[in-house]
Amino acid sequence: MAFEARIAQGDARDNVVAVYAARADLLDRALSAALERGASGVISFGTAGGLAPDLQPGTIVIAEAVDGPFGRIETDAAWSARIAEALQASPLASRMRRGVEAAVAKPLTGAADKAALHRSTHGALAVDMESHMAAAAAAARGLPFVVCRAIVDPAWRSLPKAAMAGLRDDGSTAILPVLRELAREPAQLGGLLRVAADARAARQSLAAARRVLAASGAFFPA
Repeated sequence: MAFEARIAQGDARDNVVAVYAARADLLDRALSAALERGASGVISFGTAGGLAPDLQPGTIVIAEAVDGPFGRIETDAAWSARIAEALQASPLASRMRRGVEAAVAKPLTGAADKAALHRSTHGALAVDMESHMAAAAAAARGLPFVVCRAIVDPAWRSLPKAAMAGLRDDGSTAILPVLRELAREPAQLGGLLRVAADARAARQSLAAARRVLAASGAFFPA
């Protein structure tokens, strides 16, 4: 999550405030504090798990709506269209998809669970744990809201336990729990290396998208 926030933050002159946390109450608190200082819009920017079986790591999803614990919340149509148009006019065009983003309260790490959510949401493309909270916070304050997420773990891949072992409540990563999990079950190493490769693809797409959207002005609401 820290690397997502660094990419989202961009240049200090952009006046972007990036907040993140793995625990819902901490994220809600951080969102509220940031929005109380004033904002022109909210963008849920980062990585997501793949639900559609044809999406490769690094695919960028621009959501038309978020389907999650708070029901279905539409994103800002005009702002989403500007984001999509900017990406379509860039080398990222072939890596962009538009559709519904699912949101969940707990990590979804198994391929079977992803397939079930894909069906129950009638074809949501991706899933994350933050977009529904960002959407609700924006709606409560009458702010435009959009989603730009890059696929980090594809639908067909189950994450090894080691991949989640070091995630702290604040969204940062501790290395020792990961190493302990690998020592307990070394066979997870191959899966962890695949996760690292997928994360690299997602990071590259996010960074490229951030540059395109900043240059076009589409990263910000009109």
